Amino acid sequence: MNLQKAKDTLIQQAAAGDASAFEALMAPYERQLYSLCLRIAGNREDALDCAQEAMLRIWRSLPKYRYQSALTTWCYRIATNTCLDLLRRQKYRPSVSLDQMTDEGFSPAEDEEHESNPEANFELSARKRALTEAIAALPPNLRAALVLRDVEGLPYDEISEILALPGGTVRSRISRAREKLKELLTKDCQNVELFPSVNVKADEGRRQA
Repeated sequence: MNLQKAKDTLIQQAAAGDASAFEALMAPYERQLYSLCLRIAGNREDALDCAQEAMLRIWRSLPKYRYQSALTTWCYRIATNTCLDLLRRQKYRPSVSLDQMTDEGFSPAEDEEHESNPEANFELSARKRALTEAIAALPPNLRAALVLRDVEGLPYDEISEILALPGGTVRSRISRAREKLKELLTKDCQNVELFPSVNVKADEGRRQA
């Protein structure tokens, strides 16, 4: 039995109410969904709540899954909407711990020299903190679009499916998020030096929007 056929069998069994099949089906995605929730919700407690709620929604909605999207895309949509629902209810920006984010693998690209260069390590730490705090300060809708594109690395068409938005709207949100991120990072002269590529990203976003 090939992998896709095995997955389809698990989907059918889980949709019929088989909890063991659902657990086996979702096992490869649990960490991905939690990481996504952490990056959008912004703190571990809310991320856990969102991840658990998303899993419950997936379980309840699975009988309606008709393969219109890849299972990963469909699950990402549910998890993203769960996080946005929480943020709308809270009506405040979440507090973000850099340690929580980096524990889950959030990290800008690193250079090998950082391992033996204390000055480079300090600069990298400052860059991570500034970037994490700036992302957390974005409005939820812009934050979700930016995370899906620039953190998760998803293509625009998949983000459009996840957010249930036209491609042009997705590109516009990502462009606005990059502009806002640039604004937040360049408030501090030190951050301008830490993020020399921010202008390039923002310019790319304007051209693509």
